[in-house]
Amino acid sequence: MSAQVLADTESVCPICLERLAAQRVAVDDNIYLVKTCPQHGRFSTIIWRGLASYTRWGAATHAKVPAPVCETPVARGCPFDCGLCPEHRQHSCCVLLEVTQRCNLRCPVCFAAAGAQHADPDLAEIRQWLTLLQAHGSALNIQLSGGEPTVRNDLPQIVALVRSMGFDFVQINTNGIRLAKDAAYAKRLADAGLDCVFLQFDGLSDASYRQIRGIDLVARKQAAIERCRDLGLGVVLVPTLVPGVNIEEIGAIIDFAAQNTPCVRAVHFQPISYFGRYPSAPRDSDRITLPEVMGEIERQTAGRVLASSFNPGSAENAYCSFNGSFYVDAAQQIHPTQSRASCGCGAPPKAADARDAVKHARQVVAAQWVRPAQPSPSTCCPGVSVVSFDTFLAERRRSLSISGMAFQDAWTLDLERLRDCFIHVVSPDQRVIPFCAYNLSAASGQTLYRETCASIARQEITS
Repeated sequence: MSAQVLADTESVCPICLERLAAQRVAVDDNIYLVKTCPQHGRFSTIIWRGLASYTRWGAATHAKVPAPVCETPVARGCPFDCGLCPEHRQHSCCVLLEVTQRCNLRCPVCFAAAGAQHADPDLAEIRQWLTLLQAHGSALNIQLSGGEPTVRNDLPQIVALVRSMGFDFVQINTNGIRLAKDAAYAKRLADAGLDCVFLQFDGLSDASYRQIRGIDLVARKQAAIERCRDLGLGVVLVPTLVPGVNIEEIGAIIDFAAQNTPCVRAVHFQPISYFGRYPSAPRDSDRITLPEVMGEIERQTAGRVLASSFNPGSAENAYCSFNGSFYVDAAQQIHPTQSRASCGCGAPPKAADARDAVKHARQVVAAQWVRPAQPSPSTCCPGVSVVSFDTFLAERRRSLSISGMAFQDAWTLDLERLRDCFIHVVSPDQRVIPFCAYNLSAASGQTLYRETCASIARQEITS
């Protein structure tokens, strides 16, 4: 067994969250993040499987457009000064507003400590958050999250508020339960200007949902998608991938997505990260890394979707994500398109200036995830039953994005990656905080930014 230090970086101790020197180390064909706390000892955690792909992925470049405003000065250094601080290297693309901590599920893998009985922020407070974000760029993409945002009866008013304040893209991050059962509520969301449903979707078997979410959910997921189809809402399927539970469903999820285009716009895989309370460190076998996800996509689609069709993100740190753009033909076969889009959050070719790059980034992700308007029948030949050329093309080439994002926990946190984060959360005290910093928690549940998860014990996920 051979070991090679690839790079020096910084991380935190999973026990006390103090900042530590760290190294990325290759051991044979695997890459580990290695660090030693003077008080709590040495930690070594798998972060990538496949040295060749790690080297190739790291050669990718990405645009860096720092945030136009910073709410907090540098004092203790990363990750303790988030808000954003001047050391952060990437603007906001997608910003989460947690409009409730309540939830209608009790998922064993929840990172949000959902279910806490705190008062929901009112519309005036949410307006303050949006006013703060206007200084970061009014074209920011907004995700309404939680908790489960659909437990709020006034969520349509919040969607309308986001729209009225000049934000061009708004989606909800939801388990879909209320959308499936409450047609009137779903219509109110669509009428208010909702663009996209970011739908928790862990597979097509109830066995997976019982282990990851605690109850059978397949029928309700499918009903939620049908509701969105009826209302013209785009859907992004968001599977949390848990080794030993739903990894073998990756191919089936992609096939299901292809069959349900153009309503389903994308599949966004998220390998499980370990937030919350974990008295025992997760094992390396409890993790699936991004190159393994890409490999499983190729294997489980019998080569119809190749791992070579994917690229690193064009704005975030290369090791955070992968993305591929595809189209689905009339026979529901998937074909790659020739683009390197990431989630869209990169600089356009020959961008005039940084602001043009930022605007382009946000527009591309919105275009990928919003369902296109239904083309109208042709009026060129009155009395003749023909469809427009746009309709002809839409029936035969439906776009589908397939992507993945590896969020970092206390064992895998690499501060180089964190400084490049472009997915941010507005905290209750009106700071803009990178997602992985906001959700970071020690093994005990101690947190830096989110309210402590110490009282939320995590169930063991077993196969």
